[in-house]
Amino acid sequence: MSNIDQMRRNVLISGAALAAGIGLPLAATAAQPKGATQMNTITTKDGVQIFFKDWGPRTGQPVVFHHGWPLSGDDWDTQMTYFAMHGYRVIAHDRRGHGRSSQVAVGHDMDHYAADVAAVVEHLDLKNAIHIGHSTGGGEAARYVARHGRKQGRVAKLVLIGAVPPIMLKTAANPGGLPIEVFDGLRKELAANRAQFYLDFASGPFYGFNRPGAKASQGVIQNWWRQGMMGGANAHYLGIKAFSETDFTEDLKAITVPTLVMHGDDDQIVPIANSALLSVKLLKNGVLKVYPKFPHGMCTTNADVINPDLLAFIKSDAKRANADLAGAAQAA
Repeated sequence: MSNIDQMRRNVLISGAALAAGIGLPLAATAAQPKGATQMNTITTKDGVQIFFKDWGPRTGQPVVFHHGWPLSGDDWDTQMTYFAMHGYRVIAHDRRGHGRSSQVAVGHDMDHYAADVAAVVEHLDLKNAIHIGHSTGGGEAARYVARHGRKQGRVAKLVLIGAVPPIMLKTAANPGGLPIEVFDGLRKELAANRAQFYLDFASGPFYGFNRPGAKASQGVIQNWWRQGMMGGANAHYLGIKAFSETDFTEDLKAITVPTLVMHGDDDQIVPIANSALLSVKLLKNGVLKVYPKFPHGMCTTNADVINPDLLAFIKSDAKRANADLAGAAQAA
């Protein structure tokens, strides 16, 4: 064996040992230990590959995360790590056209988004699951619970964070919504220069980095941009209609599981007055917690506050959790 061949062999052996040590998938290694990170895809009935991450002990209660536009399941890495460390099984998928899922031309609407979630949940046979949705993912989670999970008895609780329901667009029935010109502007900027648009979006209103005295994190900005640019421009363009024009009123009315609605009162992307404050009134078993001065991306900028609140809601019985969080909201 030549010196070069020996060096290559040593590198491969070292890489396999490292992968095994930190739980990364490697085809040449033995079966993964329980609780190791897995990277998987499923194929939906209409032929779309949906990528998902499935971490933590398989015996843990499932927590399913629904990401916002135009991101991916990676946006939940902080929460997934936190809950996996607390013994939960954590799952996050990339919405069709986003992240590592198929960049298909069709199905960029809430009905397909919810059906894709159902396909992942049924593939993994998740039961007694907590569903947590942020922004567009909040709409997706609400539709999934109302149309799929509720009927199958798979859902224990729901959390909506900075979520788009009931409906973002200004209409005759929703006079407090945002005018169509706002969303037309997003489409125009995306089509003209998506890379710069995403950089500006993450650097400014999404995390509140445009507020006086705010300390921007370049790492956070670059990670947002990375996730956005991984997805398909077509899916993101069509997704604007999905998150802005879908009416979730009937979905919210149909949901009976305990639901926590979390929202920052300085959310510049999904203004609280026409979202969380209305949604909680439509839910049969909902409680609202408002976070003063928190931005839209508060799961990242204020994870030290958000994560423990999520854990408290998940761990507590429904009546106690709602009472505790309602009291905390009043105190805030």
